[in-house]
Amino acid sequence: MDRKQFLKKSIALGALGAAAPALISEAMANRTSDYDKLAEQVGFNHLPNKEEKTMNTVLHNADTRGFADHGWLKSNHTFSFANYYNPERVHFGALRVLNDDKVDGGKGFGTHPHDNMEIISIPLAGDLEHKDSMGNVAVIKEGDVQVLSAGTGIFHSEYNKNEDEEVQFLQIWVFPNKKHVEPRYDQVAINDLVQDNEISQILSPNEDDQGVWIHQNAWFSIANFTEDKELQYDLHAEGNGVYAFVLEGDLNVDEQELSKRDGYGVWDTDKITVKGKTGSKLLLMEVPMSI
Repeated sequence: MDRKQFLKKSIALGALGAAAPALISEAMANRTSDYDKLAEQVGFNHLPNKEEKTMNTVLHNADTRGFADHGWLKSNHTFSFANYYNPERVHFGALRVLNDDKVDGGKGFGTHPHDNMEIISIPLAGDLEHKDSMGNVAVIKEGDVQVLSAGTGIFHSEYNKNEDEEVQFLQIWVFPNKKHVEPRYDQVAINDLVQDNEISQILSPNEDDQGVWIHQNAWFSIANFTEDKELQYDLHAEGNGVYAFVLEGDLNVDEQELSKRDGYGVWDTDKITVKGKTGSKLLLMEVPMSI
């Protein structure tokens, strides 16, 4: 399948892979109704393209993202996904998906397939239970980062571990630089890695580096500001760009003012300047711009 076909398929299938009921494992059979309803409900907003572009930057304000409300799941899509499609917002270099999900207590995504994609999950609140066809059973929570290298193909499910509270998490897809690898799962606690008022790495291409690693020349970092401070981020590789996503508060990236859940992409540069304000938090995703 070539890249263009894959994009069409991934947009159509979304994070769930549009798995038919036959793909749902017997163990999750009692929960398939919520999963199947996703394919039936519309609930998507096709927003007009309001992104602002310059020669080497793109701004995606929070309120211009795609939105899906399935009752138990509320999801904002920075890039085209499932029934939200904007030809100007399909990906940022190798960064294909950035979904901001909220899932009701006890609900979640039934068993579904992925292949040849690096999938990163970052919980923002609550506990997310993961099960997969490799035999992994784990719970990830705020302060963790999880990576799933789908490679030759895996099945997995994701559910809110708690019945009485919402779970919020980011699901991020990155195109790999190596296809048909052996599927792999990993998660680490990043609380000890993230230093206040610094830019702290949580993901890289290197197995022995800080945080998790993926099959791509990409680096993710978090900056958590407990005071007003200016920081510089130096890109790791020529040809890479940085997509900044505001997790909390207000801050400034290369003189662009940003607020919570705004996204700002920068490329054709070797560094960016972040001016954080007290209480703000930023996720930086450095990825190759060519795929």
